[in-house]
Formats: sequence, C-alpha cells, structure tokens
Amino acid sequence: MRIAISKASGANNYEKYGKWLAAASSDVLVVDMHGRSPEEAVELLGTCEGLILSGGPDVAPERYGEPEKRELCGAIDEHRDAVEFALVTAARELSLPVLGICRGAQLLNVAYGGTLTADIPSAPPSTIEHRQVDGVDSKHHVHIEPGSIILRIAGVLDGNVNSAHHQAVEKLATLFTPSALSPDGVIEAFEWGDATMGGKPFLLALQWHPERMEYDEPLSLNIAQHFLHEAEAYSVLIRR
Repeated sequence: MRIAISKASGANNYEKYGKWLAAASSDVLVVDMHGRSPEEAVELLGTCEGLILSGGPDVAPERYGEPEKRELCGAIDEHRDAVEFALVTAARELSLPVLGICRGAQLLNVAYGGTLTADIPSAPPSTIEHRQVDGVDSKHHVHIEPGSIILRIAGVLDGNVNSAHHQAVEKLATLFTPSALSPDGVIEAFEWGDATMGGKPFLLALQWHPERMEYDEPLSLNIAQHFLHEAEAYSVLIRR
C-alpha cells in the first residue's frame, strides 16, 4: 500500500510519520513528496492509495487573502505551499483518503476556503499553551464532538494531545465541521460537514501530532490504523 506524505524526511520528526504508519501495518510504502516539483508530486500521487499532509512551517497568509498577517508568521516555504496545494487539488480529483496533521490541517482549511489565526499568542488571551516550550511539545485536553469520525476512531469523548503550533483555524471552510475542540475553543480536528452521510472520500484534519504521541493513547495509533483501512478500501473499491 503506497501512502504519499507531503514531507517525510529531512529531520527526525518528519521520519516519525513513516514509523507511525509502519506500527499500524507492515504493508506500507511511504512515497515522500519532499523536494519534488508540484507536477512530479501530482504524478506520483496517482500511484498512491492515500495522502498525509504533514506538519511544518506556516502557510503563506496570501493563500487565504490576508497578506497583512505575514509579519505574524514564521518562515514561509513558498515551494512547499505550491506542492501541497497541488496535492490537495489532485487528491480531491482522485477521491483519495486524506489526513492532515498540524500544518497539514491548516493547509486543508485554507485550500477549501477557510482562514487562519496567524499567531495564537497575539489573539485574545488563553490559558492553554499550544506552542512547544523549550523544544518540547505542550499537552492539553481536547473534547471530541459526538457523532464525529474521530469519536468512532478513538472511542473517547475526551482526551489529551500534544501541541506544537502557533497558528490555528480561524474561519473554518464551509464544507467542514469541527470534530474536536480545546478548552479555549481552538478547533483541534475537523472533517466533512456531512461525513457521516457518505458520498465523500475520507478526510480528517488534526491539529495535534499523533505520530509523536505514545501509540497506545486513543488519539494516536488508532488514527493511523483507520486511515490505512480507508486507503485499503480505496485500492479495492476505487482503484481496482
């Protein structure tokens, strides 16, 4: 089973995505999109059964029509933005299962018409720390929405997740609905608004990093296992 990851190499944290998938199934070949052109990445995506949009730097605010937020952003990787927005478009055309993690979740929201809070600490104050502290992921509580896909995957209405981001969803794209929230109201996961009705390919976006959590936690390896199940179903029912 071939799973495309928008960036799966270049640093230890990026390599954890492949290890996480391998812990869920031995039948996984990671197709790393790092360093490829948008055209090359899209062509390779056509040979895959699923797409993971991994974490990383801030999405350029010009992508969601708010260039004035640039001063609140960290480093911007314009090439990576171009590759990943092309991948999202291609994945939709192919009806591929998609999993967005941290930056990947934010990019999915922007790609479908949403906007981002460019810097959580500059927004209304919160008692929740979402950024890393001294290079270590923070941890906080999340509430899972009843009836959501993530509830079916994790089997819990409440849990704890790691956190390493200074941006977040501001306006959620109209096609999506929140499926997990932190106590300060930050959207920690989202999915299709009518996902339970069927008719759309699997899509789940997470603000936390399940690949960096203990695998036995409900909001970690269960997600990889379910995503690979969706990828396997895609290979049988759609690709054949």
